[in-house]
Amino acid sequence: MNFLFLFMDGIGLGPDHPETNPLAAATMPHLNALLQGHKLVSGAVPLETDRATLLALDPNMNVTGLPQSATGQASLLTGKNVPEIVGTHYGPKPNPAVREVLFGGTLFSILKQGGYQAALLNAYPKQYFEAVDSGKRLYSAIPQSVVFAEIPLKGTEDLYSGEALSADFTGEGWRTHLKLEDVPVFPPYEAGQNLARLASRYDLAFFEFWPSDVAGHRQDRNDAISLLEGFDEVFGGLLDSWDDESGLILLTSDHGNLEALDTRRHTDNPVPALVIGDWKLREIFCQNLLTLADVTPAILQFYPTKKGE
Repeated sequence: MNFLFLFMDGIGLGPDHPETNPLAAATMPHLNALLQGHKLVSGAVPLETDRATLLALDPNMNVTGLPQSATGQASLLTGKNVPEIVGTHYGPKPNPAVREVLFGGTLFSILKQGGYQAALLNAYPKQYFEAVDSGKRLYSAIPQSVVFAEIPLKGTEDLYSGEALSADFTGEGWRTHLKLEDVPVFPPYEAGQNLARLASRYDLAFFEFWPSDVAGHRQDRNDAISLLEGFDEVFGGLLDSWDDESGLILLTSDHGNLEALDTRRHTDNPVPALVIGDWKLREIFCQNLLTLADVTPAILQFYPTKKGE
């Protein structure tokens, strides 16, 4: 069983208002074809197609205030209502209370203990590791979970060797912003094929696409639309290369943001749970999906406590 957890930061299910919701305005032919003509908006949920199931997940989980990154991501990774445990929605980076929950066990550590191969496919540049080591930067919840599980984070060498992907999938950001002129850069569609290839090597592969949240906070409609249309090209390569019989892809998020460019704040909108693969696997996976905290238990039901049992 291969599982690709495609985390898209700051994506909620908002109304079909192209003026303020880039997900309603962007031209995304691969996503729209998968959803049989529907967009990733609130009015499309719930939806079942030949290849995909689209549900809505509650990121609020009965805790007042707007959902935040640290507690939302921690809930996705632990199967626990982390905002309720720590008493509030918190972010962007984990505070000691959230880190304590993550240290207690996550999807990464549980799978590793069971003998499974799990990996975060994002590559991090050396400046990132230097900033963390110096104390100038904190891990966000996702890499923190990987570190707590004693799974190595991927770095520059992994990107160059094709064993990891940059946060923008293609490598262009490393060339443009980090000034690494010899870094491999791939067309978006090929980058999606690379994502599928890498994910097939693991029982569970995780990829964090955080530029979507940044675009939401910047409130630049044209840039947001361009970002989503580029993502769709990557998504097309992924879909065309993925073997539905071998496992599932889950695209989901921690909180809303990008779907409401009329505010710089997060939203309390539900987030999508877009599940792709064989319908029998989807049926099992989706049967109890209601909140962020339901995701990890839904994944773990495919993996016995010890691999091979």
